[in-house]
Amino acid sequence: MSPFPSVRPAALIAACLGFSLALASANPSRPNLLFVLCDDLRPDALGCYGSPHVKTPHIDQLAAEGVLFRNAFCTTSLCSPSRASILTGLYAHAHGVTNNFTEYPADMVSFPGLLHDAGYATAYFGKYHMGEENDEPRPGFDRFVTHKGQGKYFDTEWNLHGEKREVIPGYYTTVVTDMALDWLQKQEGADRPWCLLLGHKAPHSFYTPEPKYEHAFDHVRVPYPATAFQLADKPAWIRERLSTWHGIYGPLFDWRKQFPNDRPEAVIDFENMVHGYWGTILSVDDSVARLRSWLVQTKQLENTIIVFMGDNGLLEGEHGMVDKRTAHEASLRIPIIVRAPGLPAGKRVPEQVLTVDLAPSLLELCGAGPMPPVHGRSWVKLLKEGDASWRTSWFYHYNYETQFPYTPNVRSVRTDDWKYIHYPTGDGSPDKHLAELYDLAHDPGETKNLIADPAQTERIATLEAELAKLMAATGLTPETDRMPLDEGIKAALPDLKIR
Repeated sequence: MSPFPSVRPAALIAACLGFSLALASANPSRPNLLFVLCDDLRPDALGCYGSPHVKTPHIDQLAAEGVLFRNAFCTTSLCSPSRASILTGLYAHAHGVTNNFTEYPADMVSFPGLLHDAGYATAYFGKYHMGEENDEPRPGFDRFVTHKGQGKYFDTEWNLHGEKREVIPGYYTTVVTDMALDWLQKQEGADRPWCLLLGHKAPHSFYTPEPKYEHAFDHVRVPYPATAFQLADKPAWIRERLSTWHGIYGPLFDWRKQFPNDRPEAVIDFENMVHGYWGTILSVDDSVARLRSWLVQTKQLENTIIVFMGDNGLLEGEHGMVDKRTAHEASLRIPIIVRAPGLPAGKRVPEQVLTVDLAPSLLELCGAGPMPPVHGRSWVKLLKEGDASWRTSWFYHYNYETQFPYTPNVRSVRTDDWKYIHYPTGDGSPDKHLAELYDLAHDPGETKNLIADPAQTERIATLEAELAKLMAATGLTPETDRMPLDEGIKAALPDLKIR
């Protein structure tokens, strides 16, 4: 981690000006950038990451032709904070988008904005979701098309770059791909490279496949994961969450109509939910096929960086939970696949990479030079020649939300082999909940919490010190780490408008 206690927008803008201007007059054959961002996409829901059921041949092809990161993670497992971290290279407390209701600061630097300043044509199509009710164009984009809130799988109302709002009939994934391809076709023959960001709604809840995929997985039985019933050594809040909006006995994003329901036969609702989730991903694979086909037809594939990734992980029954937000593996893990000129093909990267690494890495691939001080670091050297100095530990944080009172404040450290999670209350007093310690090398499923094992006392102290050091390197100390008061797990459903 880079030791930058505070990274202010104005300072970033000033620091960026020099190399942006230099880039604009530099390499005339600068690569294009196609950035495809999915919402709540688990790595194991893709063929190339090992799914035995979800066939994603076109995403798999990108992985075969490029780089697949085996251990990629988000630094806050929540849509808006994670998306802002991808754009800026900063942790949530530094860019300020710490929840799903905060706007991305208008004067905050982003990698698309820097590329725009450097002469790239830039566009954003799809789910943006920073500012729940704001669908207006954002700075740094020549074309910006989004919608309010989560959008709908069918017939979403779009704001077409501030020109008008219009309901476009059809399935979200198809519609957003149509708009992206239409803009790309308009760039043909232009004398400048382009940067296009496509934000899919899929596979975010409420999971609704398009009709041709509605029954694609009817033959696949999906039980609750074994860890859903291994909760004896877990903190009490996890058991309290079981029957809530984010628990396996709750409504399951409307797939279960009568709840809570802990009867064994009610697992059918869970199975139907997972089938729906998988079905939406098949359409994303179709979208990738169309985009790649267009690049081939226009002879731009070999001069285009393609990034395919998810914004955060997703719990599908692990430890009895659904949704995300926690520091457990299913909540943290994301897929990242990069196909780019000059990068190796078929490479599988075991090192831990983070959402905050995307911005500096992509700017380097585009020839923009080093990014101003951020918390992430470029993985270009790591991919091309290896990097002995690459991180072996990092920290995760999440702040309790009164709108979704199902997860406490979280502060956690993950090393290559171990994870320590603690739950500060938010008022400066000792932790409210039992901490967690996992030996990831021998227990990747986090089945046994070792926090009470006397043999781990020294290790816990070491990990606590590492967590404090990593947080302080980004400006978070006991004096500066502000978080809401943990009001406890509550049973009430969230407001309909924000689900």
